[in-house]
Amino acid sequence: MNRLPVKQPDYILIAIILVLISFGIIMVFSSSYIMADKWYGDSFYFFTRQLFSAFIALLVFFVTMKIDYHYWKKFAIPLLIVSIFLLLILYLPGVTRYVRGARRWIYLGPLPFQPSELAKVALILYIADCLTRKPARDIDTFMRGILPVFVVTAIIFLLVFAQPDFSTGIVILACSFIMLYIGGSQITQLFTLIASLGPLGTILILMKEYRRVRLLSFLNPWEDPLKSGFHIIQSLLALGSGGLGGVGIAESRQKFFYLPDQHTDFIFSIIGEELGFIGASIVIILFLIFLWRGFSIAWRAKDSFGSLLAAGFTSLIVFQVLINISVVTKIIPTTGITLPFISYGGSSLIIIMFCCGIILNISKNITVQDEVI
Repeated sequence: MNRLPVKQPDYILIAIILVLISFGIIMVFSSSYIMADKWYGDSFYFFTRQLFSAFIALLVFFVTMKIDYHYWKKFAIPLLIVSIFLLLILYLPGVTRYVRGARRWIYLGPLPFQPSELAKVALILYIADCLTRKPARDIDTFMRGILPVFVVTAIIFLLVFAQPDFSTGIVILACSFIMLYIGGSQITQLFTLIASLGPLGTILILMKEYRRVRLLSFLNPWEDPLKSGFHIIQSLLALGSGGLGGVGIAESRQKFFYLPDQHTDFIFSIIGEELGFIGASIVIILFLIFLWRGFSIAWRAKDSFGSLLAAGFTSLIVFQVLINISVVTKIIPTTGITLPFISYGGSSLIIIMFCCGIILNISKNITVQDEVI
């Protein structure tokens, strides 16, 4: 009985990724062509840019899939340092500009770049590298296991939170805790840390007026339907209008300047309107299959580094999906985070496909028991 390497990637996961990207390109056009024609005089403005971003993202995906995932270990610390530096320079005058009260983008000529996207990947690489370098007896302790990772996570979280970008900060914390648990940290210590952060999180939410307004509008959006409750009301109207089978692709009425951010944060609302409950459910099922395949790869990875990377990157994508869909369906208060693979956004798509390429490379290196005659 020998262990033979399986050199083929997870084709189910590849198929899911390609279907989601293709569907995303269609939905970006369907949700944005009215707005693009009004603002830019070109109905294909967002579509062509998303198509170009998808092309670059696929190149990154297939190249990354061929590179041994251990290669990225040596970039863990440098990428983390670069990410922190880029997050810091967002606060320098003239480097960035406010968009809806937030400073999240660095503009490199015509190409905007969001440092928090790189920071999420850098942090996951760092945690996977850090935990696999430590002996098991250190990971199992708070001071030598959890605390060093949490300090770095807290730095990234605070820099992202101050932009402000609370939802991305929550994703960063969630991925960190998942990786610590998989890496061998004690669940009681993790829960104690999470519980201790609860009061601080409440203070951070309530200390800003706009966050208090979002929380109140979430509880009763119809109290201020034209301002603080506008987004969620229009999102619910879109989802409700779709019914079981939807009004038809490209037939949305909410995209006629009723629903804000219909091609980014609220694209799932347009999916629900145009494709109905059935179409929206299929999208959720695709993401559930992605979750299943990603954690299956993490479970069967040949070493701890691969297992932590696969779990971290899968969690990163799935948590973003969970937050986005929860927002548009009024499960949690409104916060700005896009739907992976589907929402408009080049830097986000490229980073996500980089992560997926690494996951697929890990799947290529899984070993199985096979009988050799």
